Amino acid sequence: MKHKKTILITGGAGFIGSHVVRLFVENYPNYHIYNLDSLTYAGNLENLEDVENKPNYSFLKVDITDERAINKLFDKYQFTSVIHLAAESHVDRSIEDPLAFVKTNVIGTMILLNAFKELWKDDYKNKLFYHISTDEVYGTLGETGLFTETTSYDPNSPYSASKASSDHFVRAYGETYGLPYVISNCSNNYGQNQFPEKLIPLFINNIIHNKPLPVYGDGNYTRDWLYVKDHAIAIDLIFHKGITGETYNIGGFNEWKNIDLINLLCEQMDIALNRPNGSSKKLITYVKDRPGHDLRYAIDASKIKEELGWQPSVTFQQGLKKTIEWYLNNEDWLQSVTSGTYQSYYDKQYN
Repeated sequence: MKHKKTILITGGAGFIGSHVVRLFVENYPNYHIYNLDSLTYAGNLENLEDVENKPNYSFLKVDITDERAINKLFDKYQFTSVIHLAAESHVDRSIEDPLAFVKTNVIGTMILLNAFKELWKDDYKNKLFYHISTDEVYGTLGETGLFTETTSYDPNSPYSASKASSDHFVRAYGETYGLPYVISNCSNNYGQNQFPEKLIPLFINNIIHNKPLPVYGDGNYTRDWLYVKDHAIAIDLIFHKGITGETYNIGGFNEWKNIDLINLLCEQMDIALNRPNGSSKKLITYVKDRPGHDLRYAIDASKIKEELGWQPSVTFQQGLKKTIEWYLNNEDWLQSVTSGTYQSYYDKQYN
């Protein structure tokens, strides 16, 4: 079968990437989806067991910083589009090892851009390089205001600085070489299959095991929260209907102070685990703040709503309930991830 599009999705075994891969594999049987992931600690092929045998899906275990391997893949498979999600993304890790974030997020993106440019040169008809970024590139907000697509960049962590740099390179390739691109900047994602280093799955896991819930500073840092399946739908819309050269902010219209979110999570976990009300809140433990901690992120997602008709499908309370239910119904997955045994899945399936 000759496929209409051959799409490379980088980081497709990760949290957001796996939801995007699944959506494209299931919704577009006339596309062939190539999932490229180096399977570092956050990449988990168990996230995609339900689609791994589909005829329009292939997995490629390659690091985006391996220039020779990437060039060979572009030459072999002639990818018509790239949806680039692969990235180091945890702020705490970026503070400990900033160079790793430069290598993956900046150099890796450059290698992909070069491979795409050299493959298609000036023949860019029906081609697209879609780069997924973060709201953290905009820096921090005070108590009022929203990030828009024209907000000046002002990153404050090694992670956000590396993503800001990669955004700039994508735009530069568009201006300099005419490379067709779109960029989207999203707010904090949550939902099924998220690696338990991020706040919501970490706290769910800790509550299950009656471990402390570490809260940075006074807990008043504010974030906008986006359900991961809604993010995947937005990516689908931007890929198919977005205007080349444009940026789209994707947010949940859903701001929460960390401590208020944690209190809601504790209440819902007590109900889900049939524990006395207030049991989980007793686990809250305030810890030393991290360096360069941004006070508030908040996205104005009106552009994607007005131009592409996208908006969140669930409220935060609904999405959080779905997320809790999933983790409690998939404790084997959670145990596999926290113990590290999930990392043997690739060898079992592909070797």
